[in-house]
Amino acid sequence: MNALEKLFTRIVQRININLREQEFDAGPYVWDLIPKSQMTKFYAFYGISPDHPLNLQFRHSGLAGSYFLGKIQVTNSLLYKTDVRGDELKKKDDHFQFGKFEIPVSKDEEIVIEDSAFVKTLIHNYSHDPETLEKFFIKDTISTHYANIHGSPSDGCFLGPFSTVDLTTMRDSVIGTFSYVQAGEISHLNVDPGTVWVNSPHSFNFLYRFPLEKLKKYIHFEAGKQPEGILMDFVEDRKQDFQRVFDVVNIDPPANIPATASLDRYAVVNSVVEIGENVLVSQRAYLENSVLGKGANAQENCFIINSWLEGNNVTAHGAKIIEADMGADVFVGFNSFLRGQADSRLTIGSECIVMPHTIIDITAPLTVPPGHLIWGLIQNKDDLKTNSMPLSELAAVETAFFRGSMFFEGSGSDFVSAFKGRIHHILEANGAFYNKDANTGQGHAQRNQNMSFNTIQPYPRGDQEGLFPTILIQP
Repeated sequence: MNALEKLFTRIVQRININLREQEFDAGPYVWDLIPKSQMTKFYAFYGISPDHPLNLQFRHSGLAGSYFLGKIQVTNSLLYKTDVRGDELKKKDDHFQFGKFEIPVSKDEEIVIEDSAFVKTLIHNYSHDPETLEKFFIKDTISTHYANIHGSPSDGCFLGPFSTVDLTTMRDSVIGTFSYVQAGEISHLNVDPGTVWVNSPHSFNFLYRFPLEKLKKYIHFEAGKQPEGILMDFVEDRKQDFQRVFDVVNIDPPANIPATASLDRYAVVNSVVEIGENVLVSQRAYLENSVLGKGANAQENCFIINSWLEGNNVTAHGAKIIEADMGADVFVGFNSFLRGQADSRLTIGSECIVMPHTIIDITAPLTVPPGHLIWGLIQNKDDLKTNSMPLSELAAVETAFFRGSMFFEGSGSDFVSAFKGRIHHILEANGAFYNKDANTGQGHAQRNQNMSFNTIQPYPRGDQEGLFPTILIQP
């Protein structure tokens, strides 16, 4: 057994120890998910920018095809085509607001990954754990295809394909396939596949569970097999389009990119794409025959195809929009799958909130009125009635509310305000409100223009094949 296999065995053993209470064995699920023969075939790459503090440290790890930005340490871990993005790390002398507390940050925050394995996972920073302000930790954790770890420290956890943990500290928990959890802090939980759970203690609780037999058509994962379903097929069918952006050293960007917008070097643009002012397109995003209006963004692993986004649209990590027309200020949550047809388009009105992990898959035209919340699985007009409601109606809820398989309790007003506030923060951080004349509101769309990329390679053969040497990259 070479060093790569020994390391992977060690990682699986550590996760299994943490998850012994759940009697969960990660080995059968993941042993063949990280293709060890491919760990030598892909370089890792990292961004350098005057706006992002640099301190990268890699020790005894495999990093094939992965991307790094910011202050990051990786030790005894395997990362395969994983993005670790540290562009919103807290800095020394910042103040972090948590409830009634305003906590000073004593040193620059960094992302620390130990004894973990990730497959095509997005890790985005800005941990909301008040106990570890200076360290966004991920240890003894395995995450599978197209999961998101978004501002969520984790210890001893397993994430199924297309799952998301968002602004949640989690310990010794299993997050099921296509589940979304935003719950502040969880421990020793086994979250069922297809669960969408947003909880703010003493304020509100949103819960929806997909019908598993119907979800299985879109994504299914069981021990000893690769993930399968429409979502996997959709991504796999387009992976060759990314081959060129990783094989070619210099790629000329499209000529029509405004000076206030940013199109990442590792994004794919096919056919005719129109990008407006203050637009942010992140790495591994995919655009085809679409219009992104002023202030819109396409985050990592997004696909926007044959669609029109009016402006100030947030397309969160992993979301997919196909054959759709989106009004202004529409939020599409993590890993959502919105698919109209060329002759049966999907239309979503302005200021709608599409909950994370929503599936809209239609064969007849469908229109969502402005100002609605949308969730769950929607395949026709009847499903839309069951899985949507006006935000104004939700804001009036003060106790509890049922609709279809969705349960809500608490303050609807707090829920709506929290979502709208977060959407505004995302747009602001991405530079959607930038005013070049007054030089105000600069964000990622403007700062990411000043970025260079560098590559690093693993051992090509021998006992260390597939691992990277110890590497320190510092200012």
